[in-house]
Amino acid sequence: MSNIGLIIEERSRDIGDFLVGRLIPFRKKRMIGPFIFIDHMGPTQLGPDKYMDVDQHPHIGLSTLTYMLEGELIHEDSMDTHQRIRPGSVNWMTSGKGVTHTERTPKDLRDGNTFTAHGYQIWVALPKHLEEMEPQFHHIKADQLPRWKDESAKFTLIAGEGYGKKSPVPVHSPLFMVEIKNQDSYILNVEERLKGEIGICIVEGTIEACGETVEKGNILVSKVEDTCKIILQPNTHLLLFGGEPLPEERHIYWNFVSSSKERIEKAKDDWRNKSFPMMEQDKSYVPLPR
Repeated sequence: MSNIGLIIEERSRDIGDFLVGRLIPFRKKRMIGPFIFIDHMGPTQLGPDKYMDVDQHPHIGLSTLTYMLEGELIHEDSMDTHQRIRPGSVNWMTSGKGVTHTERTPKDLRDGNTFTAHGYQIWVALPKHLEEMEPQFHHIKADQLPRWKDESAKFTLIAGEGYGKKSPVPVHSPLFMVEIKNQDSYILNVEERLKGEIGICIVEGTIEACGETVEKGNILVSKVEDTCKIILQPNTHLLLFGGEPLPEERHIYWNFVSSSKERIEKAKDDWRNKSFPMMEQDKSYVPLPR
């Protein structure tokens, strides 16, 4: 494909009772801009005997972005945050030097009924000079995000800057994450509207790119200025993400991201010894994987 550097196909993995699809990191492409990890959660039916319960686990050196399309979660962390996330809103947690958190199905949804859970868990690596910053948490409601329409396509700027707009999510490096939903066939133009590397994640539907047909469950990767003509077929749903790559290599082990291998080793020891900031209200603990 002349101007698409790579197509990454979603690969399934199991986290307890919840099936997710790993999109990056990928062996041929570890990062897209500063984005280092993307898991596609669902869509799956939850309840009454199956819920999402991700026990207490740690992070360093990154920001997590949780974006739900369907269903709801409760986020709690070692900063005493208790936040419900609903479809279209953004949970943005910056771990910096270290934080622990859980994500669970809300208690009031454990009522014997079934519901669909569908969303994305995304990690953005921090710039080197901010890797040891103090942890932060921000929740941005859906109606606070910039939205606009072009022909039959509806756009939402989830994070960063693009199309002359800026999201209120307090990001730490030049990046973008944009959601697009269209009804009719639509020609997508990203040149001069976004900057850096770009990942085009097909949530639903089909696109035509560089003369090839690409369906849902794939990410197309290129540089914005090299992206060929992209046609969204009717009723397609995309997430665009990327930005300027960080200058240094990033290492990743489990939930730890750092420009320093030694820092990751220290984080592993700290988690084994339970010397991370821990949550008082939740005594669960996910052991360090072997």
